[in-house]
Amino acid sequence: MSLSPTLVEPPLPADTTLPPTWHESLSQAIRDPELLIHKLGLSTDLIDAAREAASQFPLLVPLSFVARMRCGDPQDPLLKQVLPIGAELGQVPGFTLDAVGDSNSRRAPGLLHKYQGRALLVSTGACAVHCRYCFRRHYPYGDEPRRLEDWEPALAVLESDSSIHEVLLSGGDPLMLTDGRLGNLIERLASIPHLRRLRIHSRLPIVLPNRVTGTLTSLLTRSRLTPIMVVHANHPHEVVDDCEQALKTLVRSGITTLNQAVLLRGINDDLPTLIQLSERLIDVGVIPYYLHQLDQVQGTAHFEVDAQRGKALIAELRQQLPGYAVPRYVREDAGAKHKTPI
Repeated sequence: MSLSPTLVEPPLPADTTLPPTWHESLSQAIRDPELLIHKLGLSTDLIDAAREAASQFPLLVPLSFVARMRCGDPQDPLLKQVLPIGAELGQVPGFTLDAVGDSNSRRAPGLLHKYQGRALLVSTGACAVHCRYCFRRHYPYGDEPRRLEDWEPALAVLESDSSIHEVLLSGGDPLMLTDGRLGNLIERLASIPHLRRLRIHSRLPIVLPNRVTGTLTSLLTRSRLTPIMVVHANHPHEVVDDCEQALKTLVRSGITTLNQAVLLRGINDDLPTLIQLSERLIDVGVIPYYLHQLDQVQGTAHFEVDAQRGKALIAELRQQLPGYAVPRYVREDAGAKHKTPI
């Protein structure tokens, strides 16, 4: 199959003499599988399956992340995280639309309450990258709040429950909110006396590093709520260049920064890769927090690694790394009161 003659690169920012803002970088993100395949010099035989899979869950990947991929290599571990493939289209027994039980833990629009002492706000349905193994790829984001006033029912639940001391912002990706909208939401949360900590789960410092600015770190650190950032890198090739600088900015601003990875077949299910990932994270001041067993979400079965293999890898990591550099190997069981250690 030949490339379409109408294939169009995204437009450049208006002023290329200045570093692009994160909004401009997001506007440059690749959304067409054919363009990604063309840009990386891959076989055009991949296009039809990629288009079909993307019709179910669209492709989205920023250029910063693409720049860390190896041209001409269909097995590149970063590419495999974002390129739609035909294996996503099959239905596999045990793989469901809501593997982690989000729907049963919903206490109000946008509010999930699974664990003692903490609750989660689905702050937006938008992301800067569509990871093919995403556990919320089927989540009904259209049913969740958009404006600050729409959050009042969820905030009222938080206000009424003094056992909740920590709020997690998730999504989607909460750093897709503008600084203004994010600041307004944080300010409203900080007005609830019994809340003490704010945890943000975000992939943007990894895939769209220029989202991490002085304005953002100031916004997070000036709140009375103690900020914790949980980022998501799966492979050491992700934690380089602008991503490395973004993580250092978070850490040096005083924000506790943790990483959680997902164990993925053909991407990081080998000892050298996991060692390099932990060491690279530690070198920039980020704590390896969790290594997640894949959530069994429909369309992701080709990423699954046997848990026995995962346990063996963790045992080997303990022999090779200091204890603080070994992530906890866990899975999330729907309805459980905490992550399940494996």
